[in-house]
Amino acid sequence: MTLMSSLARRDFLTIGAGAAIHMGLPMSSGGQTRAAESLSAPAKSRSVILVNLTGGMSHIDTLDMKPDAPSEIRGEFKQAPTAVTGIQICEHLPQLAARMRHWALVRSLSHRENSHLPGTHRLLTGSTMPNQRGTDLDNVLSRRDWPCYAAGLNQLRPRHDGIPNGVTLPHSLIEGPLTWPGQHGGFLGPANDPMLVTQDPNSPKFRMEAFTLPADTDPARVDQRKTLLEQIQSSRKGDASFQDHQRHAFELLSSGRVAGAFRLDREPEKVRDRYGRNQFGQSLLLARRLVQSGVPIIQANMGIVQSWDTHGDNWGKLKTRLLPWLDQALGALVDELEAEGLLQNTFLAVLGEFGRTPKVSTLPGDPKPGRDHWAGVYSGLFAGAGVVGGRVIGKSDRIGAHPLSVSYTPFDVGATIYQMLGVDPASEIRDLQNRPSSVCSGKPMNILFQNG
Repeated sequence: MTLMSSLARRDFLTIGAGAAIHMGLPMSSGGQTRAAESLSAPAKSRSVILVNLTGGMSHIDTLDMKPDAPSEIRGEFKQAPTAVTGIQICEHLPQLAARMRHWALVRSLSHRENSHLPGTHRLLTGSTMPNQRGTDLDNVLSRRDWPCYAAGLNQLRPRHDGIPNGVTLPHSLIEGPLTWPGQHGGFLGPANDPMLVTQDPNSPKFRMEAFTLPADTDPARVDQRKTLLEQIQSSRKGDASFQDHQRHAFELLSSGRVAGAFRLDREPEKVRDRYGRNQFGQSLLLARRLVQSGVPIIQANMGIVQSWDTHGDNWGKLKTRLLPWLDQALGALVDELEAEGLLQNTFLAVLGEFGRTPKVSTLPGDPKPGRDHWAGVYSGLFAGAGVVGGRVIGKSDRIGAHPLSVSYTPFDVGATIYQMLGVDPASEIRDLQNRPSSVCSGKPMNILFQNG
């Protein structure tokens, strides 16, 4: 049995560029405009953690509450003060409130796409979909998608040290027949796909076998096989993409840095408890360990695609599960990154594809009210890598429906992520027709790094 066939039996993860094997995923500006910000960009960060609030968190019940609005707008929660005078957020986010000095809260994110799939594509790529035609079935994952950030980074700055340019965890975004777009290399091809983790880090069975050679394997024999494979490939033409995956397999197997990051069992129990013994908490603990191992971009999906899609039972879901899990995990993540001197080199972005409607609504047959999709205005959190925390950027109107100040799009968030990775958002990539375009269509949110 060959090394590659042995690895291919494991279904723990699918891996693209910088990784071992590629099993593959299925193939097949709103608001007020603004002038470009001219101040110099901040120093680049070493890593980015994109905390994806899948389905769209209700901004009006969490980060941009409207206590003076009518009852059909304001909802059931109360706002509470934070450690920063003048900033108030939801009462069910106490750990975030206590650490507000680290966070810049942007309340004027806005775009025009109220559907999950194209909205998520905007968030995960920083660009619109080339194949967008208006319905979910037209917008499923495709090799016509714009590349995700890890893929763009890998295309522009490939590496060969056994460390992937990107990791997505703890699962891909799939529901029924729909696979959310923007999750892989898109038109840049599978060789640029990020590593995809497909196990819950909170599971007792969570383990990282795919990068671990059997105990009785002779490293010298592995090197011999690698040399033989290279000789065979050099003597005949083959699939260059598959050859790249084979080469990445050997790179990962010869590097213990990434494999070590997945050994959550090596963390003290009190540390694991601090993050929360749930999928959110252990995913952000794993994200921290991947930052320590040198992975540039980590996308941590906070739940399945509909987790924050609270059309029904909005307040029950937020209060009992979503907000406590997120609050605890973010608190532990910021504390540990700061204690280990990593916060200054790690950019944190916490947001979903949109927010929720100001007006409370009830689905037919559902007695528990909720809120629908709303991209007109919503909120996001940013910290680390030079972000000036302890402040609010932007403002929405009195019912949280539209921006009253300069607005920022998912494209601008994407440009900021690329800038943090040391990549000019105007860097050229080429689509399937070999047409040149900028890797991202937004402008960096330099206001995050400016005092005042």
